[in-house]
Amino acid sequence: MVGIIDLEVAFPAGRRTVREMHELSGRPVADILAWTHCPEIPVFGPDEQAWELQADIAAKVLDRAGVAASEIGQVIVGGGGDWDRPSWSPAARIAAELGVTRAHCFEVLNFCSSSSAALQVASDAITLGRTTYSLLLFGERVARSIDYTDPESVSLFNVGDAAAAVLLGPHNVRFDLLDTRTRSEPTWSDFLSGEIDGDRMVIRLRGRRRGISALYLERYRDLVRESLHDLGLTPADVDHFVINQVDRRMHERLLDALGIPAARSVFNYHRLGHMSSTDPFIGLCDLRDTGRLADGDLVLLATSGFGFSWGVTAVRHRA
Repeated sequence: MVGIIDLEVAFPAGRRTVREMHELSGRPVADILAWTHCPEIPVFGPDEQAWELQADIAAKVLDRAGVAASEIGQVIVGGGGDWDRPSWSPAARIAAELGVTRAHCFEVLNFCSSSSAALQVASDAITLGRTTYSLLLFGERVARSIDYTDPESVSLFNVGDAAAAVLLGPHNVRFDLLDTRTRSEPTWSDFLSGEIDGDRMVIRLRGRRRGISALYLERYRDLVRESLHDLGLTPADVDHFVINQVDRRMHERLLDALGIPAARSVFNYHRLGHMSSTDPFIGLCDLRDTGRLADGDLVLLATSGFGFSWGVTAVRHRA
């Protein structure tokens, strides 16, 4: 069965503090903390390159797995296009750094739901026999697109930067990939978008359209229930629920709606912001590194992103 052989996450050295956000935006510290839940957010500094951090942890993953660069048939970078350079392929640059010379290198743009989309693309390719191993990478310079001088953008102040590397294949699998499904709601495509502001692109909220919270809850709930139903499972069978760390209030409401106890979910709000498409892998690494995973545990990885798109991936842990 196709699955995750190994994975790793890492964080940049830079930090954006709530105090700095307050000074730039004029919003009260309490208002900002209501979204960030922590006093500072990891961000790439001006001298840090996202692709280099991704390449570093990818090399560690390949070394631990004992997979040679020559065996990699796909290198996929997921995100929203906030690469280190415009009109450029970070996947190809990372492949060159790793000595991967026989792979198709490309990007999957589905914003903060790119992890689900990339897992689906890669697992399909492996299942169809087009490649044996796929290397998935996540992490971009999203924080530089946040306008901290705009007090109306406070709900985006929790966005930060991180990197993740995930190796997929059919051998020596640590997490069996049971199901991945994604869905979009295109009528909300213009609610969030970027615009050029001087020498950079910034993300803007487009109005105050009501219903986004209810839509998030409905789409997540439907995908989780459909996935579990097709697997012959129920929410009671879920041992761990990992979701993008965007909105703690919505996270808690979703758990209530699904009947999954909060103790079975990962909450990183107190120490990290929303690390874009790396969130689910940060949560999965936390479960692994703290010894919370037992043989046979069922883990759901839930994602969402601009577009708007949602994804749910079910994996089963092998001890």
